Amino acid sequence: MQGIAGRVALITGGASGIGAGLVEAFARAGAKVIFADIQAEAGAAVAQAIKGTVFQLADLREDRDIDHLVGKAESAFGGIYFLINAAATYADKGFESDRAMWLNGFDTNLIGHVMLAKRAHALLCRSPSPSIVYFSSEAAHVGLTGRWIYPATKAAIEQVTRSQALDLAPDRIRVNAVLPGWTEKPWHKTAPPEVKDHYADMANRLHMIGRLGTIDEVAGAVLFLCSEHAGFITGSCLRVDGGHSALGPQGKEKHLPTQARKDAGVKYQSDVN
Repeated sequence: MQGIAGRVALITGGASGIGAGLVEAFARAGAKVIFADIQAEAGAAVAQAIKGTVFQLADLREDRDIDHLVGKAESAFGGIYFLINAAATYADKGFESDRAMWLNGFDTNLIGHVMLAKRAHALLCRSPSPSIVYFSSEAAHVGLTGRWIYPATKAAIEQVTRSQALDLAPDRIRVNAVLPGWTEKPWHKTAPPEVKDHYADMANRLHMIGRLGTIDEVAGAVLFLCSEHAGFITGSCLRVDGGHSALGPQGKEKHLPTQARKDAGVKYQSDVN
């Protein structure tokens, strides 16, 4: 994609899952990648496996760590072109969640990333085509049993994406979000057969396309939003969910009211005309 090679991407949550896939995808596209995570061993392993990338141990709940992370990006690569905010915590007990859990969820998923964007602002402004990408979820739009914190943080992320895009437009900084569907992670490959079957069944029911998404597909959407091809896109949330969020409550099941009436022996004038 145009506008990726040779430019600097800072990625949070890059030690595992989708975050690690983003590190690999941006490096493969020729970007200079620095990534952050609280998982020291996993982060070091990713940096060793993907040559040329730089890992920085950082906790987004700590302003000092955010300062060090941005400073490292500047010293290692001279700046930041793309800020990809993929780190997240899923800790959530719904009604049973206490104040500390709520504060932790918002501090990690939202506030830490907002502080990172604020701290990186000057470097982004120096870039010819700066871009910020957040991660949302279908959880932002629906009720979830036993999960209150995570959905609330994702809904807040979408609102911040819109407002931040508006306020940063004069600085030429585009701000968007991606909304992945159920995505296959590396651990799915080694999961017990019953777990694999559960996810396969769920993907078939919940995704129009009938399968789990791949990390490469999510990474491709993020690359697009950062590229010059998306130069007129900001304040948007790109759904990479296999049609999941477009499904209604019927899912993929057929419901034909006219045929149901006929089967019940009910006749209407419209049925005989």
